[in-house]
Amino acid sequence: MDVIMKELFTTDIGLLALFTLGFIIAMGLFLWYRFTKYAREGH
Repeated sequence: MDVIMKELFTTDIGLLALFTLGFIIAMGLFLWYRFTKYAREGH
């Protein structure tokens, strides 16, 4: 497990993978918030 964590946080490709996953999760939450907001308003 330590090897995986070191690989994720110290290498370029690991940081890119973490950033990509974080971006996908953040965009999913943002779109979910927007869609539920519009659904409640009746658009």
